[in-house]
Amino acid sequence: MIKLFLMPDMLETVMQQNAALMKQNAEQATQIRELLELNRILTKKVQFLLHRMFGRKSEKLNPGQLEMLFGNLNAAPPPGDDDPPPGPPSPHPRRDRSERKPRMPENLPTEEVVIDPEEVKQDPAGYRCIGEEVTEELDVVPTRYFRRRIIRRKYTSKVNRNRPPVIAPLAPRIIEGGYAGPGLLADIILKKYVDHLPLHRQEQILKTRHGIDLSRQTMSDWVRVVSDWLTPIYNHIREDLIASEYLQVDETPVRYCQDEGGGSRQGYFWLFHHPGGDVLYEWHTSRSADCLETTLKDFGGMVQCDGYGAYASYARQRRELVEKRLSDKLIELSGCWAHARRKFHEARDESPGQAGWILNQIGMMYGIERRLKGKGVRIRQAVRGAETAMILARLEKALKRKLTKYRPTSQMGNAISYTLGLWPQLLKFRDDGRLEIDNNLVENAVRPTALGKKNWLFVGHPEAGQRSAIIYTLLECCKRQGINPQEYLYDVLSRIPAMTNRQTRSLTPANWLADRRKSKAA
Repeated sequence: MIKLFLMPDMLETVMQQNAALMKQNAEQATQIRELLELNRILTKKVQFLLHRMFGRKSEKLNPGQLEMLFGNLNAAPPPGDDDPPPGPPSPHPRRDRSERKPRMPENLPTEEVVIDPEEVKQDPAGYRCIGEEVTEELDVVPTRYFRRRIIRRKYTSKVNRNRPPVIAPLAPRIIEGGYAGPGLLADIILKKYVDHLPLHRQEQILKTRHGIDLSRQTMSDWVRVVSDWLTPIYNHIREDLIASEYLQVDETPVRYCQDEGGGSRQGYFWLFHHPGGDVLYEWHTSRSADCLETTLKDFGGMVQCDGYGAYASYARQRRELVEKRLSDKLIELSGCWAHARRKFHEARDESPGQAGWILNQIGMMYGIERRLKGKGVRIRQAVRGAETAMILARLEKALKRKLTKYRPTSQMGNAISYTLGLWPQLLKFRDDGRLEIDNNLVENAVRPTALGKKNWLFVGHPEAGQRSAIIYTLLECCKRQGINPQEYLYDVLSRIPAMTNRQTRSLTPANWLADRRKSKAA
């Protein structure tokens, strides 16, 4: 048996080497754990992006999924459970099935075709009609283009032949010296901004189906002229929005072609909306806080928005101006629970239990809002103070407790940080019955541009963005007022050339509809 004896200095060296190896192994193990965690987070993000691109977009939760996650929500939490006690399940009242709407409106023009048997046609006097069977079908006649010839006759006086000839004046027109009637202009506008047909497609349709040679450049010039005529109405809508004390604001990206150098850049439609009122589109080539100055410079009150930093920056600038007595219009910010809910919905796969519980609490707040729909400001404020306030207190306590348990880079950590960072703003609707729980009403106004840019892809020129904003504004206001945009545009484009800017206030969709109702009542 061989025994090895190590000198003290050698033993110390070996021990130091072993300690260094153990430290290195520990560091490598820590690094491996961090890399595995990072890989897991990145994998979740890739799955989330794939779901956003190809999966369902709905944020609704299946009640069965919640039941699987929580079991009996009314049961008390187990001892030592770190989670807060879940509230009662949100009620899901059964909706009464509404009566089926008629497939065709009653005022639809009707064409009747009577078919009699051949034997009756041969001997009508020998038969007596005892009834009829009616079969209805819906049909369409393709768009009919026609030429309108406006003939103004000239006359001379028989009594005084020295007098110059007289002729009736030509009514003011949208395009002086042009050949576009108000119906054609309205049709081009609606096809581009409502039906999302780019001008080059309209050019091909006119040529191949109707034999009309109308270039896209000509139509583009007409759109520019129409938007210029509609600008006074657009300004009246902005004035009405500024006069309110509560606006919802959002922005959406749109590509546009550069003036020089070719290529395209990112522009934005900014949207301003007063719940129950009109909506205003505004075009800017950037997303900075300065873009808000155009519309909000004379506005004071509550602005509801998402967590984008430009809104907070603009509110701080306004507060500084008020403190320096350079302005008396203070702006306060209110948060959007739909954006906060979306963050937790995205984290469901990563943390199904925790995210599901939070989504359930938010769902209960939305259940309260459904019950309050159509109620007055005081009732909304009172019910929110009694019921919603408890849910918010429970949510805040839970989110603060869970904040340190998740990495900031994880979806759940990001959702918690986002919500707590905006918590004072997210509480505003609790104490103000005027406010909505979220910004969805203004986000709904984004949809026409989202659908349109899939077809026309980009705005052709930076200046064309504001022209589109003007037209989108009027068409979206028509939609919210339940106005037929074809009827509205035809009437406005027929009358506005003969009106002053002050008279055009009667042509805002809300005033136009009120005048129509008055005339029908009379």
